[in-house]
Amino acid sequence: MERPNFEILAYEDSPLGPLCLRRRELLSQPGTIVTEVTLNHEFLMSSLNTDSERQISNRAVEIHGGPNLKTLVGGLGLGYTAQELLKHENVASVDVIEYLPQVVDWLRQGLVPLSSELNAAEQLKIIAGDVYQRLAESPTDRYDLIVIDVDHSPSDQLGEEENGFYTRDGLLAAKAHLAEDGVLAVWSYAQSSQFSVALRETFESVHVEPVKTFNALVDHWQTDWLFFATDRQLDPAELPQPEQDSAT
Repeated sequence: MERPNFEILAYEDSPLGPLCLRRRELLSQPGTIVTEVTLNHEFLMSSLNTDSERQISNRAVEIHGGPNLKTLVGGLGLGYTAQELLKHENVASVDVIEYLPQVVDWLRQGLVPLSSELNAAEQLKIIAGDVYQRLAESPTDRYDLIVIDVDHSPSDQLGEEENGFYTRDGLLAAKAHLAEDGVLAVWSYAQSSQFSVALRETFESVHVEPVKTFNALVDHWQTDWLFFATDRQLDPAELPQPEQDSAT
């Protein structure tokens, strides 16, 4: 039997630990090639499961509903969150802040699946930096959408030291970077009642949405959580409804 393909595309030290970009063929699905990232020898993300990363962008655009949107994304990853924003005609620009310069280099070097598309996108600007530090400072720009896809969850952060973004004070500082009627969107693999409380103490309207998808890598259904917050009063009838999957 022919052995499945497996290739280490990059392996580098980072401030958060060893960072690895790999490409492999799935044992369970011969012929299916996925690109994956591990950090500190722990699985971080995959090109196979991108539903919730893309969904957070789509929902944020729908919840705002306005034209000519100026958007900020915290975390480049494999690029699916930014790519989804770029698909919308009412999104004028996408600024992405990525903490790990190695991840930016992967994109520039064409090592990730979306490299060609994202490198050619004129509306896209990628900045190496700390999005949490940027949001803690006084704003120089204001965005219609701020989409944060960095940590595993508010209580499971990538860095050893917890940052204050997920607290009421951190959210108040981040809120200053939003334009009028702006929307803050945050991705998490876990539901967080504490973070929901902090959002509701900071914003007029908060919408929490589960996204349930089948993870073929581990052969089970998983639920990710999307948090949306804005100072605009939202009619529940206006809120996008999550699609139902075959497991429900």
